[in-house]
Amino acid sequence: MATLSPSCLLLPTAIMALLLFSLPTPSISGDPDLLQDICVADLTSSGGLKLNGFPCKAAVSADDFYFKGLATAGDTNNTFGSAVTGANVEKLPGLNTLGVSMARIDYAPGGGLNPPHTHPRATEVVFVLHGALDVGFVTAAGNRLFSKTLVAGDVFVFPRGLVHFQKNNGDVPASVISAFNSQFPGTQSLAMALFGANPEVPNDVLTKAFQVGTKEVEKIKSRLAPKKTA
Repeated sequence: MATLSPSCLLLPTAIMALLLFSLPTPSISGDPDLLQDICVADLTSSGGLKLNGFPCKAAVSADDFYFKGLATAGDTNNTFGSAVTGANVEKLPGLNTLGVSMARIDYAPGGGLNPPHTHPRATEVVFVLHGALDVGFVTAAGNRLFSKTLVAGDVFVFPRGLVHFQKNNGDVPASVISAFNSQFPGTQSLAMALFGANPEVPNDVLTKAFQVGTKEVEKIKSRLAPKKTA
């Protein structure tokens, strides 16, 4: 009976090792590197395939990479006492395909609130410009709340897709600069999604989910539902 030499036994093992090394690992299986320096968003294009951004426009200038809207505080004279000024790809077309964006959030004193919401496409990092804020996020596993009181100069991170909020309980205005790892992170307010949807989420779904009566649901809907146009 013939016997295999040690070198023959090692060959399949070597081939298997090469195959394993050729497979993508978690550290390199993300988005591919850019194949061009820039792809400024053509926000006027109504056609073309949009896979992970906007089509590239041909005529580009320095203004496509410039936005000064974060220098001015937003108007917090509204229901929630907060204002979000975004610097995403819609305001800064040069961000297209780069996977980053920013925002400024301003909070009125005495309870200005950025209501519970999620960013389905991005993790958010906030840097407090001035004032003090109570912030927090809730995990999907176990609904655990992680909260903190922030002051000027502090940084806090909200993991991607998790429900989070910020509230100004101080007696002076507060502001933060937010950074996102997406050119268009998206924002979904829990209250607006559930009580301001169009068409409406059925009342029996909401009454059972929140364990309240129909009158309470209708009251909330009347305050949050989008205004109907004639």
